[in-house]
Amino acid sequence: MPGALFFLHAAHLATPRPMKRALRILLSFLVCSSAALPSARGQALLPKHEFRGAWIATVSNLDWPSSRGLSTAQQQAEMIAMLDGLQAAGINVVMFQIRPESDALYESSLEPWSYFLSGMQGVAPSPYYDPLTFTLDEAHKRGIEVHAWFNPYRVWMSARNYVRDPSHVLISKPDWMLTVNNTITVLDPGIPDVRAWVIDVIRDVVSRYDVDGIHFDDYFYPYPPNSVTNEDWGTYATYKGSFTNVDIWRTYNVNMLVRGVWEMMQAEAPDVKFGISPFGIWKSGTPPGVVGLSGATDLHADAVNWMAQGWLDYLTPQLYWAFGGSQDYGSLAPWWAEQMNGRHLYPGHGLYRSDPSTYSGTLFSSSEIPNQVRFNRDHDIPGSVFFWAENITGYWSKGFADTLKTDLYRHQALTPIMPWKDLRSPGAPTDLLASNVETEVTLSWTPPVPDGWSVAPRFYSVYRFHGVGEPDWQAVVSDPANLVAVTGDTTWVDHPGDSDDPYWYAVHAVSANSVESDTAPAASVLATGIETDLPVAFRMDAAFPNPFRGSTTVRYGLPRAGSVTIAVHDALGRQVALLVDEAVQPSAEYEVSWDAAASGVSTGTYFVVMRFDAQVRSRPVAFVR
Repeated sequence: MPGALFFLHAAHLATPRPMKRALRILLSFLVCSSAALPSARGQALLPKHEFRGAWIATVSNLDWPSSRGLSTAQQQAEMIAMLDGLQAAGINVVMFQIRPESDALYESSLEPWSYFLSGMQGVAPSPYYDPLTFTLDEAHKRGIEVHAWFNPYRVWMSARNYVRDPSHVLISKPDWMLTVNNTITVLDPGIPDVRAWVIDVIRDVVSRYDVDGIHFDDYFYPYPPNSVTNEDWGTYATYKGSFTNVDIWRTYNVNMLVRGVWEMMQAEAPDVKFGISPFGIWKSGTPPGVVGLSGATDLHADAVNWMAQGWLDYLTPQLYWAFGGSQDYGSLAPWWAEQMNGRHLYPGHGLYRSDPSTYSGTLFSSSEIPNQVRFNRDHDIPGSVFFWAENITGYWSKGFADTLKTDLYRHQALTPIMPWKDLRSPGAPTDLLASNVETEVTLSWTPPVPDGWSVAPRFYSVYRFHGVGEPDWQAVVSDPANLVAVTGDTTWVDHPGDSDDPYWYAVHAVSANSVESDTAPAASVLATGIETDLPVAFRMDAAFPNPFRGSTTVRYGLPRAGSVTIAVHDALGRQVALLVDEAVQPSAEYEVSWDAAASGVSTGTYFVVMRFDAQVRSRPVAFVR
């Protein structure tokens, strides 16, 4: 696709490094069009467009804030730390829960402030701030979309007996309530005024906040054992119309809410995406061999019909199971892909089942969720969403965050383009400036000027190429390995490393639908940098790829000559391979590979242990077949 290109040329230091070089930067703007070309890296080409999502749950303080009643500064610091961790792992979308129990984690004239913020419903953060505005600003700076996550019906659960604010719908509209087993109360989906209320709540958000999407979770009519039996027969008698079957009528009620939200958004916020995350099984027995609760009949959430009607932009069925068995991920994901009617499927993954802090049953293996992501790619499924965010940023989760950083999401990605939405591109950025301090390079640019046809930019994509001479820009912007940043700011700081070969940069404006800009006026500027003298640090990087099937590679650096051994040990501490054994190895940067398949070891977790003089470093690796 066409792109406005800003180029930076920097001469850096060689490796090994007898230092002192001058850093110089050359920038120019050119017009370029790009075609899909293969990667020149000799590695598997990751997708340039992929939905990489995580749910940030606020109900019961699962993800954020970590507890009720934190100060404003503590809440904000926790959100920044979470977004930093998600960005570092390659996540480009968050589903931020802003309405867990008919309440609000944002300023609303319709519903009270959430109990999960202050510990008292109806009480605003103090000192005052708007958590949704804050999260939008911080996420967009990091190139992360925010989909406002609503639970459309939940009102009350007996496990949380806190005092309700007088403005809460449980108090103000008692005739709208549907209570089951004195355990759970929801807004009655069969009452037309309830549907209108939920739609008005969402309309209020899309009209006042710069959200990228609206997202529903899987709670519609209550789950067993609290399934509705005769509790809504009065509503049925009043509103059944021509329906003669109460279960079909209940499914109709949910359908009408989904349709109503879709139609409202097409009229008032057509660029905002709408997605739902239903229970992962549509009907027990479909596809063959899959058994379990039926979302379409037990919860009256007929997601297949929603897709047939085109009422959603994406679907995220909660496929929280492993490969094999009676809820086989390998059967369910392709089946859902066949139901999408041209829209996008981003399966939900049960990452919480990888850590004992979030799951008490048999844990997934370290390779389970990574293999599900690979399976999606092999079956042209354009994304994944992980539950929950803390399993990436807080809990170990079998090293999943490290796997994202070093393997699955090692390159940045834009979210998928939706062909049924606006395909216009933004105008190109202009007025690029650059400055450098030693090898830190800062790029800045001016947003495109609206021209009546182009759309406003949501983000900017930054590409980097490393090589001698001006590159083939068609190839550069087509190779996802060159996409080094997606940002909502008009500045970006890079630390590209030291090399005698130049670095070149390109910056595009990106629309809300991930369409990149195309042209820019010609210009150039030359800047002279500062001489520098940089030592090599002692380090051993994380292995890549990890988990791995055949071989994995570890890079390391030595600040001085010294004795080096690098060996691989199993979980019992036994050495299974010796990779490096040097009495004196010069100061430099190195890499070493371990071919586990050739070593004949079994599937499992191993440790690459490096000894440099008296210092020791260790990195875990997971070998899978």
